[in-house]
Amino acid sequence: MKENRLKHLLVEELKDLHDAENQLVKALPKMAKAASSEELRGAFEGHLEQTKGHMTRLEQIFQSLDESPKGKKCKGMQGLVKEGAGLIEEDPDPEELDAGLISAAQRVEHYEIAAYGCVRTYAELLGMKQAESLLSQTLQEEKETDERLTELSEDINLEAAGEEGEETEETEESEEETSEPRRSSMRSKSARAS
Repeated sequence: MKENRLKHLLVEELKDLHDAENQLVKALPKMAKAASSEELRGAFEGHLEQTKGHMTRLEQIFQSLDESPKGKKCKGMQGLVKEGAGLIEEDPDPEELDAGLISAAQRVEHYEIAAYGCVRTYAELLGMKQAESLLSQTLQEEKETDERLTELSEDINLEAAGEEGEETEETEESEEETSEPRRSSMRSKSARAS
C-alpha cells in the first residue's frame, strides 16, 4: 500500500515538473531577449534547449509508467515566472535587469533542483532504474546551470553596482602586494628545509 502512495506522489510531482518545464520553454526566450549581456543571453538560450530535453525525458518516464503528463498546473513555477516577467516590465537599466534576471533564473533553478532531487529519490525507492537515471541527468544539468548563473553573476552584479573596473584593479593590486611576501616566505622555508 505504501508503494502505491509513493508512486502516486511520484506521478503527481512529475506532472508538476512537466508543467513547470513547459512554462520555462515559454519564459526563457523572453528572458534571453531582455538580457543585455551576450553571455547571459547565450546561457538562457542554451538552457532553453536543455529544458526541451528535460521535457523529453519526463515524457519518456510518463510513457514507461503508462501515465499522462497532463492535468496539473505548477503554481510554484507560475509565481517564479511571473516575478521574472514583472522585472522585465519594470524596464530597469540594462545592468540592473541582467542582475535581476540572474536572480530570478537562480530561484527557478533552486526550485527545480529541489523538485528533481525529490522525484529522483522516489524513483530510486520504487526501484525504477530508468526513471532514476533520467531524473539524475536532469538534476545534474539543473545544478550545472545554477553554477553557470553564479559565475555570470560575479561580473554582472559588479556592473549593476557601478564597480565594473574599480574593484578588479584594486583586487589585482592587493593580490600582487600580498602574494610577494608569501613567495618570499615560501622560498625561505624551502631554503631552510634543504
